[in-house]
Amino acid sequence: MARRRDIDRLTELEELFADLWQVPRFAAGTRLVHRPQIDVVRTEEPPELTIVVEIPGADADSIRVVLDGRRLVVAGERPRPRAADQVWYRSEIEYGPFEREVSLAVDVDANGAAATYERGLLRVVLPVAERAPAPARLTIAIRRVG
Repeated sequence: MARRRDIDRLTELEELFADLWQVPRFAAGTRLVHRPQIDVVRTEEPPELTIVVEIPGADADSIRVVLDGRRLVVAGERPRPRAADQVWYRSEIEYGPFEREVSLAVDVDANGAAATYERGLLRVVLPVAERAPAPARLTIAIRRVG
């Protein structure tokens, strides 16, 4: 049991360093990629990981979900709404390209992976593998709900 806690701590440290090295949104002259918020939950019955990514306003067709071994990458773009008569006074919502990489603490069964997008939340469900699978890279299709 101590080993799982150590892996969880390592994952948390990796995410902390990723957050610290993220370029500030107000940096001039760069095309910024923002990192949406996530939840990662493991259940034992059935044994699976569920990753929920918060990306309201993104079109499901613009989102790519790629599973590469123990690494899940979610990327896409949330376009800024435009109108000819708009004058921006404040802009706090992050628009443009986004990407989030999640290191998985356990091996997963890529063939059983499923993703849904509903009301701004992308939900990726990954069954936990009984044994380590052969290395594979898989793009997961997203099913729209609602």
